[in-house]
Amino acid sequence: MKKIGVLVSALLALALLLGGCGGDRTQSADVAETVQLGIIQIAEHPSLDVAREGFLEGLAEEGYIEGEKLVVDYKNAQGDMSALQNIARSLAEGNKDLILAIATDSAIAMANETAEIPILVTAVTDLVAAKLIESNAQPGTNVTGTSDINPVHEQLSLIKEIIPDVKTIGVLYNSSEINSQIQVDIAAETASELGLNLELGIATNTNEVMQAAQSLVGKVDAYYLPTDNTVISALASVIAVAEENMIPVFSGETDSVQNGALATIGINYHTLGRITGLMAARILEGESPKEMAVQTLPGTDIVVNRAAAERMGVEIPAGVISKATSIVE
Repeated sequence: MKKIGVLVSALLALALLLGGCGGDRTQSADVAETVQLGIIQIAEHPSLDVAREGFLEGLAEEGYIEGEKLVVDYKNAQGDMSALQNIARSLAEGNKDLILAIATDSAIAMANETAEIPILVTAVTDLVAAKLIESNAQPGTNVTGTSDINPVHEQLSLIKEIIPDVKTIGVLYNSSEINSQIQVDIAAETASELGLNLELGIATNTNEVMQAAQSLVGKVDAYYLPTDNTVISALASVIAVAEENMIPVFSGETDSVQNGALATIGINYHTLGRITGLMAARILEGESPKEMAVQTLPGTDIVVNRAAAERMGVEIPAGVISKATSIVE
């Protein structure tokens, strides 16, 4: 009888063990249904931040809600290139189902680490020039997403409309950022067409932005800031120099106008991010990034900041005010 009791106890223990294993399998299946998303961002500034928010909203619209069906691993390099490389490596090795790379440097770093995990990019000016894809229509790699190519001609034309006697525009940018150099090249062509001169102020990091702005004082009638991550991260420094010297600042994107620049014709980064999120949902449902065309944002917003204009000694023409999509008082 004692032997029978031992045998029954052993069988009960085995049943409990198997039951526990069965529970683990169910839990694993639930976990497997949760999407593991990695996000890599070069630095904090308003446009990149709202692009990320828009991306998550786009995914949520398609049922991929953070905390429910989506686990988000968000990493920000805070402008440190070494940190950016380490983040890219850790995300590539972290069994992610999908990765969002925000801005060109993030996209390049991430693409260098994995050719297998689907990578969605946003706030990248030219994916082909950055050697991330083969073509905008047929990317041909594990990378696709949205381009934030700027209407540079329209932006410089807006400067002339607001300041008719403008002669020389100072462009502040980091020449090592591919996206910025592309915009500066376009600006040089456009300036020639519009009868304008360009003076370049180059900053290799955020600590040099104020010095670059100061170096152009007395040489330029206005500042123009392309969608440069280095410069926009130090926007407050540019605004301080501009207001002290009564030099109007025009930006390449709308969020900087909300934060002190005078005006722009630019894209809405929240909407750009949302479009990227909708693309990501399609990939999670089975589409291949290799065949998913890069998208751009249709339409632009005219945003003006009346308070900034007053501080910089500029009166915005009524014609511009009437066309403005948004006015910051």
